[in-house]
Amino acid sequence: MVVGGAALVVAGCSTGNAPQRPAASSAPATSDTATPRRVQSMTTTKFTSTARGREVNVITMAPDGHAPGELPKCVALHGRGGDVNWMVSLGVQKFLTGVVRAGVPPFAVISVDGGQDTYWVDGEPGDDPQRMLLTELGPIQAAFGISMGAFGALRFARSRRADKTDLKAVGAISPALFRDWPTAESKHVFADQAHWEANEPLRHIGEVDRTSLGVWCGASDPFITVAKALANQARPATSSFTPGAHDGAYWSGVLPEVLTFVGRRISGTA
Repeated sequence: MVVGGAALVVAGCSTGNAPQRPAASSAPATSDTATPRRVQSMTTTKFTSTARGREVNVITMAPDGHAPGELPKCVALHGRGGDVNWMVSLGVQKFLTGVVRAGVPPFAVISVDGGQDTYWVDGEPGDDPQRMLLTELGPIQAAFGISMGAFGALRFARSRRADKTDLKAVGAISPALFRDWPTAESKHVFADQAHWEANEPLRHIGEVDRTSLGVWCGASDPFITVAKALANQARPATSSFTPGAHDGAYWSGVLPEVLTFVGRRISGTA
C-alpha cells in the first residue's frame, strides 16, 4: 500500500483449478478450459494516517467482477457514531453492483474511518480528517456522505474546488448542518464559533459547484429544514425529499439513486 497521492488498495484475486476433460479425450488442455479468475471486489486494509495521528481502516468496494484498483474512486463518509463498516452495513457494494449492471459505468467506493464525532473536520490536536481526505487517499473523483458525513463531503468539496481540482460529483444525504451557533455548539464538536463558521457548509454555499451536487433527505428527518435550505441556496443538479426518516431504511433506499448520480458524473455520461 502506498499512501499520499497513490491508490491505497491492491486488488486480490484467486484462480480455480482447470476443469477435467473427459477421460476419452487425449487433447491437451487449452486456455478456454480454464476457470476464469475470481476477482476480489471488496478489499480491506489499513494505514498509518499522519493527518489523523493514528492507524486508519479502509474498505474499498467495487461492483462484482471488477477489481477496485482499476476503477475511478468515490469516497463515502460515514455518519456520527459510525466507522469504516457503516457503508458496508448499508449495502453499498450490493447497490453498486446493481446500478452498474443497470448500465452505470463502473467505479469504486472507498469507506474510511473519520472518527465517531469529528464532523470530518480538524478537532482534537493532531486529528484532521479533512487533511486525510485531501492528501492520503490518492485520487478521488467524487464524494458522498450521510448525516455527519454529508457535512464532511461538502467541506471536502470546498477544499477541492479551492485547489482547482473539482470533484465530479458530491452527494449530501440527510445532511447534518447547522443554521446557528447555539445548535452547532450543542454537538460539542467545534472548538468555538469561529471554528464552526469556518467549516459550516451553509455559510459557504458559493464555494461548492452546484452542477456536481445532489441532495437527498427524508421528509420526516429532523434535518429536513436545513436540507431544503441547502437545496434552495445551492440549487443543486438534483434534490430529492421523499418519505423517510434519519435511519438506515431511508439511506439504503436512496443509495441506488445516489450511486447512479455519482457514477454518471464520474464517467461524463450524465
